[in-house]
Amino acid sequence: MKFRAYEPADAAACLALFDANTPPYFDPSERPLFAGFVEKPEGRYFVLEHDGKLAGCGGYRPFENGLAVFTWGMVSPDYHGAGLGRKLTEHRLDVIAAERRYAGVRVHTSPMIAPFFNHMGFVTLRTRKDGFAPGMDKVYMEKAV
Repeated sequence: MKFRAYEPADAAACLALFDANTPPYFDPSERPLFAGFVEKPEGRYFVLEHDGKLAGCGGYRPFENGLAVFTWGMVSPDYHGAGLGRKLTEHRLDVIAAERRYAGVRVHTSPMIAPFFNHMGFVTLRTRKDGFAPGMDKVYMEKAV
């Protein structure tokens, strides 16, 4: 398993990860947003290579009130339950902590993924009905670093 900085040549593989996770983890209406993001990522964005292929991606950017916010994290369904999501989350948290400029991290996620982030120490702040798309609520969560 290896983390490295995202490169523009990774865009197609990251879009394939998005497609493989849609649905249930992303709504199809979000694809243009993600496609625009991988054209010009904000903040720092990483890819996770495992078994010789791109198996995950995710990053973060500055947010508000001294926080960072996670951006577009996902892992190939081939590796769901294998701990790669945890490793991707830990990597981002470690890099954020090493920068020593953020008091904490915000994540916006779905109710399906919120228990994962709770297990990683994030606290739920609120939920917005249909926040991502009709039928897909948005859960706002934070963790101190």
